[in-house]
Amino acid sequence: MKRTKTLIFSIVLLASNIQASGGNLPKIDSTASYMKNSVYPLQIELYEIYKKIPADIVMLGDSRTAGANWNELLGRPNVVQRGIPSDITEGYIARMEYVYNLQPKFCFIQGGVNDIYNWTPIEKIYQNFIKIISGLRAKGITPVIQSTVYAGKIWGKDYLMQTNSKLKAEEVNKDRNNEMAKLNKMLQSYAKRNNIIFIDLNEDLTARGFLKDELTRDGVHYNARGYKIWARKVDQVLTELGY
Repeated sequence: MKRTKTLIFSIVLLASNIQASGGNLPKIDSTASYMKNSVYPLQIELYEIYKKIPADIVMLGDSRTAGANWNELLGRPNVVQRGIPSDITEGYIARMEYVYNLQPKFCFIQGGVNDIYNWTPIEKIYQNFIKIISGLRAKGITPVIQSTVYAGKIWGKDYLMQTNSKLKAEEVNKDRNNEMAKLNKMLQSYAKRNNIIFIDLNEDLTARGFLKDELTRDGVHYNARGYKIWARKVDQVLTELGY
């Protein structure tokens, strides 16, 4: 199990290199685990110099959120993307200032997959989501929770082959997807209890416990077909909200 964790953590770092509560905001800690991601400090520096523009909608997430132009994808001019490749939910918490200062009406939250592939306990990830949601609501921003979408069968396969590992990508991903299912169940229950919208992306993006092959380019990141489905789900919620 220890070797499995080490290998999967290496896969997460490889992906990063390829893609080169309440209102109390914690300061960004240079020694924190999220700062090991080289993309993170660069994005924070960019957030500092970006011109502040009106944003009714913020898309908060990791590389999956960062992988598309959401203004064009949704056909709306007032969407700001706050996705950082390989980011973890602890990293989200540390950079919420860059969501708050846009004063959006809605924040769509996506994440958890990198935490799970770093073997972060589900309960800790869940508590991080609650901190993010609580901070948004304290600022008068409506949170929308999006399910953590499963990995495909092939995610990490090439890396495992290169390292001559005896582990099978499909078996590892099945184990991690089971953890994502547990997290999603907890988040959906929390959303129901607290009158928060929950979007189950796995309904349309996955089949038999894995991300559909035809919707991904590498087993975890979406292709255009995948983003089209995701955008449709988001647009449906915005329409329901009268926006």
